[in-house]
Amino acid sequence: MKNFILYSTDHCHLCEIAEGILVTQLSGDLHSVEVEDIANDDLLLARYGIRIPVLLDVKTKAELQWPFDDQAVCDFIAD
Repeated sequence: MKNFILYSTDHCHLCEIAEGILVTQLSGDLHSVEVEDIANDDLLLARYGIRIPVLLDVKTKAELQWPFDDQAVCDFIAD
């Protein structure tokens, strides 16, 4: 199983769009995604505050930054 973290925050329109893309592109049998609210952590806020949403591959630490679409997510999770 591949594990990902989606760095996000409440009331973020782009984050809502990103979550919708992930729902259509990731399989619950093959992928897990934890949504991490950056507003609860000063270090995450400093790192991702102006870049969210960001999808992190937990194993490789590779990041997929916004803007991304279905194809970009597909390519990112295939690596």
